[in-house]
Amino acid sequence: MGKGIRMNRTLFYAVLLSVLMFMGAQATDVSAFQGPGCGGECADCHTLKKKEAEKLLKTEKFGAEITDIKPSPVKGIWQVELTREDKKFTVYVDFGKKYLMESIRFTALEKLGEAQKLKKVDAGRIPLEHALVMGDPGAEKRIIVFDDPDCPYCAKLHKEIKKIVKERKDIVFYLKMYPLPIHPEAYDKSKTIVCEKSLKLLEDVYAGKKIPKPSCETTEVDDTIKLGRELGIRGTPAIILPDGRLLPGYVPAKVLLDFIDNQGR
Repeated sequence: MGKGIRMNRTLFYAVLLSVLMFMGAQATDVSAFQGPGCGGECADCHTLKKKEAEKLLKTEKFGAEITDIKPSPVKGIWQVELTREDKKFTVYVDFGKKYLMESIRFTALEKLGEAQKLKKVDAGRIPLEHALVMGDPGAEKRIIVFDDPDCPYCAKLHKEIKKIVKERKDIVFYLKMYPLPIHPEAYDKSKTIVCEKSLKLLEDVYAGKKIPKPSCETTEVDDTIKLGRELGIRGTPAIILPDGRLLPGYVPAKVLLDFIDNQGR
């Protein structure tokens, strides 16, 4: 092995060790294979700026330069390209900015069911009386989604749900309002939507429109927040499949249908 290669690997592992030590005290239970979404403890989980990455990776200390930051082939992970002198290397940082990973080929999100067994929850504990309904309530396959009206990934998933119910009459979605602490205006918006039981108001919020203040007193939103925490739901969107499997984060319609139609996988 040449001296240059040894130096490059030494640099990488030095960066890896220092960053892991720095992050270790803050680390929480995060799944690397989780679909992108809004997390209850992440103030800004949708971007990784160059200056922020430089601080996380301690590039100044090691004389390295970040040349590119982009989403990796695995959803929920940033791919960061670095150079030092004439050497190039790649590291990966999860969207929660808690973990640093070497250049390893991960299973794609579409293979999530094969990569790890999804957690199951007791869907029977979730009351649906005040949920918004998309699709035929009499449909055979029932999906429950915990939504935050200010979560951009919930808005993205909403469009995929509309595609599914248009094509599949055997699937119905029940949407529960689950505002996260990182979105301070989401609580009142959720109460307004629940008071009016209005799918249109939810779609107005997703479209960037303002909606009225709550017009009723209801404990529905607080009850959903309490139950969601008991079920271990930490972010949105959170998708509960017909067999109780909890699929966290946004997935496109094609992938979601694959999970729905392949129960117990």
